Amino acid sequence: MYSIGDLSRRTGVKVPTIRYYEQMGLLEAPERSEGNQRRFGRPELERLAFIRHARDLGLTIDSIRQLIDLSGHPDRPCGDADRIAKEQLASVRERIARLRKLEAELERIATCCAAETVGDCYVIRALSDHALCDGDH
Repeated sequence: MYSIGDLSRRTGVKVPTIRYYEQMGLLEAPERSEGNQRRFGRPELERLAFIRHARDLGLTIDSIRQLIDLSGHPDRPCGDADRIAKEQLASVRERIARLRKLEAELERIATCCAAETVGDCYVIRALSDHALCDGDH
């Protein structure tokens, strides 16, 4: 059995976050010791590691909840899990595309400035006037 602190150290998930996952129903309410301490077993450790990895990949709490539910039915087809992963992949690709646009615009703004004083600074002017940007970002 693991205390909440042990669980935190083993998974890298902070104690308040573990409590939050309990409140959200992602982790079952653990057994309590005679001293009223939470006591977690191996299944909770594995579940928390699953949640941590899913969060690291950017999955939402709702998606994680769905995946946990799916994992409780090992004989079901995995189409729903695949769909969740593909939706997250599409979301990540959209964010990457937006970040690339931001990178290009910031690089353009940062390298366009030949001024020596803030009063003539292109960076300040471009941030003040969106029309100076080289497109939508």
